[in-house]
Amino acid sequence: MRAFSNLKASIANYKTLDSKDKKTFWKEGFINNLMYILIIIAAIYTYTQNHKFLSVSSIVNIISLSAANIPIALGIAGCIVLTGTDLSAGRVVGLTACISASLLQSMDYATKMFPNLQPLPIPVVILIVVVVGGIVGFVNGWFVAQFKLHPFIVTLATQLITYGVLLLYIMINGNNGQPLSGLDNSFKNFVTGSLVKFFGVPIPNYVWYAIIMIAFMWFMWNKTTFGKNMFAVGSNPEAANVSGVSVFWTTIAVHTLAGAMYGITGFIESARIGSNQANTGLNYECDAIAACVIGGVSFVGGTGKISGIVLGVFILRIIFVALQFLSINQSMQYIIKGLIILVACSIDMRKYLVRK
Repeated sequence: MRAFSNLKASIANYKTLDSKDKKTFWKEGFINNLMYILIIIAAIYTYTQNHKFLSVSSIVNIISLSAANIPIALGIAGCIVLTGTDLSAGRVVGLTACISASLLQSMDYATKMFPNLQPLPIPVVILIVVVVGGIVGFVNGWFVAQFKLHPFIVTLATQLITYGVLLLYIMINGNNGQPLSGLDNSFKNFVTGSLVKFFGVPIPNYVWYAIIMIAFMWFMWNKTTFGKNMFAVGSNPEAANVSGVSVFWTTIAVHTLAGAMYGITGFIESARIGSNQANTGLNYECDAIAACVIGGVSFVGGTGKISGIVLGVFILRIIFVALQFLSINQSMQYIIKGLIILVACSIDMRKYLVRK
């Protein structure tokens, strides 16, 4: 109802514009929505080349792949709202994925990392990876808040440290860096099992977990003091400080929550991939950042919506799946990913300059 009222008001305002302003309106609208327009064109073109692109199995696949990436995007979005970023996100996913796998390997697996350890209860493992991710996030936030360091530098450092810890971890008990697989069936069923089918195609359980994460983060961003403080600090930290908002603790809390979300992503990825190694999580932060920017989370700070983040994740995943359907080679896909990030950030900055 509110959206309809806003649309009605926008149409009324448009009618009051002169011809020059109307041209400007359409020009700005086209540029600001260029990414969405290009994606729609790409999706239509892909469908004309391969009709399976919009088949039920393909749609479920897109939804599933998006769901797996939503938690990390929801986490990193908070850092972007604070005008920062988080380069350590992918390595935290890798570390927590390997921790999850090592604690939930089947007892009869030949190269089990901890041979005498029974698979831990799943809630305990979730708590462990959330704590591990939260610790990395806390360190990021503390250095950013305490020493006023740019998040790029801090998270670049913790990215390297986390990767080093990961490499050491997968060497434990003579594992010698071997992939961690042979996961317990209870773990695999909990994450990748299915209770619901869509036109006969199973929907993985982790899709529902992603929906829970979306609801949780929407509540945190929109209905709590934490969320209000986050946007206040992102918009103007000096003004927020004068208003009584603790910039220090808000910065730490945002990064800690982000780290916890990376831990959940790692837990899901561990079962989804099934074979975890040092490169698990590599470059995940790039996709998450791109999805956030496409979804309207601005690097100028203080701007973003959960719905936009989810939409950004889906749009990015549609592009990647389309590239596969078009048989674009992996090297070219990296180039296209980079161009998407560059164009999205350019459009975002242009919107900011126009508002100024």
